[in-house]
Amino acid sequence: MPAKKPEDIILKKSRDPEGLPEVRGFDFSKEFDLGRFLQSYATTGFQATNLAKAIDIVKEMRKREATIFLGYTSNMVSSGLREVIAYLAKNRMVDVLVTTAGGVEEDIIKGLKPFLIGEFAGDGASLRDRGINRIGNIFVPNDRYIAYEKLMDGFFRRMYEKAAKSNHTIGVSEFIHELGKETNDGNSIYHWATKNDIPVFCPPLTDGSTGDMLYFFKKKFPDFKIDISDDIVRINDIAIKAEKTGVIVLGGGLPKHHVINANLFREGADYAVYLSTGMEGDGSVAGATPEEGKSWGKVAARARHVQVEGDATITFPLLVLGGFARA
Repeated sequence: MPAKKPEDIILKKSRDPEGLPEVRGFDFSKEFDLGRFLQSYATTGFQATNLAKAIDIVKEMRKREATIFLGYTSNMVSSGLREVIAYLAKNRMVDVLVTTAGGVEEDIIKGLKPFLIGEFAGDGASLRDRGINRIGNIFVPNDRYIAYEKLMDGFFRRMYEKAAKSNHTIGVSEFIHELGKETNDGNSIYHWATKNDIPVFCPPLTDGSTGDMLYFFKKKFPDFKIDISDDIVRINDIAIKAEKTGVIVLGGGLPKHHVINANLFREGADYAVYLSTGMEGDGSVAGATPEEGKSWGKVAARARHVQVEGDATITFPLLVLGGFARA
């Protein structure tokens, strides 16, 4: 057998795959056009191409009138994504919201007093002495929580009285619906969710400042209860009765799982878009891909799906711009 030439070993004969587009980025030498700029992501490569795919999937969700579930962790509301989510709720562009305790209370707190841009390198002990809490590079002074406590003290009493009069236990989604009436802030997610009757699900409602306040309230009124069992029926029924469903998830944890688990009851979501910095290697929910969801039946076998790896504070506004606002 004749020896192979070195060039044949290093560069084997190739043939271009059929139908694949060329890699090409945006040409800034031409007049700027936002639509062309977003379209250029499709041929840029790496996560830009995944983001372009996510925009296309969201457009299809909306075209097919899929019931859209949006799940997000509390730090998304800590950030300026709060206003982006509020935009979707205001314009009835999503149908179901799922979040954590912080994802509810921080929206309401911001309607009382804003959060502040600080720095990641803030000294923890020094900030503690000054009564300032840090979320990444976002600062939240304690007086925000004091203002929230004043609001919630009266709200808890009204909920307690309402439950007593109607002789039923308040559910979590009902609790959040009523809480949305407590703010007229046009940038509030739950102001618009309440106005537009968009259900909000938050199984871990006690895991935050709201839980701290509930602790003190129940010391005075131990018979006050909030029920989570009605909501699992409600969210699962929404998924089961939907013609088609699409899920958009920012981050991981409970909101992500709660969204896709509801879709298990209909043999999986038809569309799935995940925005996350999570790694799959540790088996975390944040890093779990749509393919893993398929193995559980939470994402449909033939679903259109994509996972965009990156900070959602960067990727989600672009997704909303291309998939919702411009569409």
